[in-house]
Amino acid sequence: MECRKQYCKKAGMLRKCFFPPILPALMIGMTITGCAAVGPNYTKMETKAPKKWHTKLENGLSAVQSNPETLAQWWTVLGDPALSDLEKRAVEGNLDLKAAAARILEARALRTIQASGRFPTLDGSGSVTRRRSSENSGTGETRNLYSAGFDANWELDIFGGIRRSIEAAQADLEATQEALHDVLVSLLAEVALNYVDVRTLQAQLSAVKANLKAQQDIYELNLSRYHAGLIDELAVQQSHYILESTHSQIPALETGLEKAKNRLAVLLGERPGAMHQELTKARPIPVLPVTVAVGIPAETLRHRPDIRRAEQNLAAQTARIGVATADLYPRFLLFGSIGLESISSGSLWEWASRTWGIGPSFSWKIFHAGAIRQNIQAQTARQKQALIQYESAVLKAQEEVENALVAYAKEQRRRESLQAAVTAAKRAYELSWDRYNAGLVDFSNVLDATRSLQSFQDQLARSDGTATSNLIRLYKALGGGWKSLESTPNVKGK
Repeated sequence: MECRKQYCKKAGMLRKCFFPPILPALMIGMTITGCAAVGPNYTKMETKAPKKWHTKLENGLSAVQSNPETLAQWWTVLGDPALSDLEKRAVEGNLDLKAAAARILEARALRTIQASGRFPTLDGSGSVTRRRSSENSGTGETRNLYSAGFDANWELDIFGGIRRSIEAAQADLEATQEALHDVLVSLLAEVALNYVDVRTLQAQLSAVKANLKAQQDIYELNLSRYHAGLIDELAVQQSHYILESTHSQIPALETGLEKAKNRLAVLLGERPGAMHQELTKARPIPVLPVTVAVGIPAETLRHRPDIRRAEQNLAAQTARIGVATADLYPRFLLFGSIGLESISSGSLWEWASRTWGIGPSFSWKIFHAGAIRQNIQAQTARQKQALIQYESAVLKAQEEVENALVAYAKEQRRRESLQAAVTAAKRAYELSWDRYNAGLVDFSNVLDATRSLQSFQDQLARSDGTATSNLIRLYKALGGGWKSLESTPNVKGK
């Protein structure tokens, strides 16, 4: 009990000796760190956007404000459950998305590191030293020194350098989050585009194989007629080379189909070849919706994550000007230490072994040959670059949307013409075949009609795929998809 009373008495004396001197310093520090930070304050950008799109909205395009839910999961308008399943799996498994989420964790940790500068630091230390003094300058004795203690430091952020560094780190974090959203927008579009490529190539292959069967029948018919002496060899050779020409198209289409399937597998974070069995069965190219709401330019600029990322980069660089400017001013520091020192380990923990110290200090970079002001100039120049990059992102976004609008509208018109051409080519083929069977024309008429029909069918299949792909690119240009599936860990960067 007596030891406890002595300990409490000693601890009370320690608090009396150490804490009263430091409390006023802490209060002063907390007061002066509330001063305004040096350097420019960032002002949110207000980009002037045109009131309407330059491209004429036609063929289903509408200036009506887009539904946020539709824009968030735009692929659902295509009405293809297989595509919707692929999009969900891509968000869960894509490696680029996982890397972007990891970069958010990095940026969040860096922001926490910068924020730690607002608080005091406390370090513990201890040592055992054996030392001999010189006989010419001392006693020549050899003795041990035992010590243990704590050191505290606190930089007073009077001119706001630490606060500006925190602002920059926060803006970097938000820019990284927008970069993840940008990756997500691109990923969802890439999955849909490759899926459409698969269905388009399957449609082309189906058309080619149907033509190949018909041409095989024609070749065999002409061959039998030639052996019967009803026609000459020219018609046989003509039907033969068009048959082989059609047959030669299949390897290229199959190669493209394999590549599209492999690309889809990689986008989903799976090995090449993993999607082949799943996509073996041919399905129609997704059908376009009747109308597409594209909204107005100002609305699109708010949706685009790349524009928001560029703005956060500008905000971060603006804050770094303040960080550089703070180096023009002195840095003030409060420090304190408390510990124990003794030449004997047995007496180290006695009250008489106590040591402590407290006081303010400051440092000032008075002469650095202009390096500080040049650093401010460098950070200011980087801010100008960030502003230019932001303005460039805005212009490129508008360009991308305008190009997507015109491509979507014009492809619709082209597809209508191709549909009419296919109908006419089928009729021409039937008429030429009937006249050839009747002996009214030679086989060259059938040959020309066959070539035309096959060409138009191939163009129409590709146009169907292009029209759907143009819709996908339009939704990507509008910034669609970045709000989708936000509960998924990969998207939130957890």
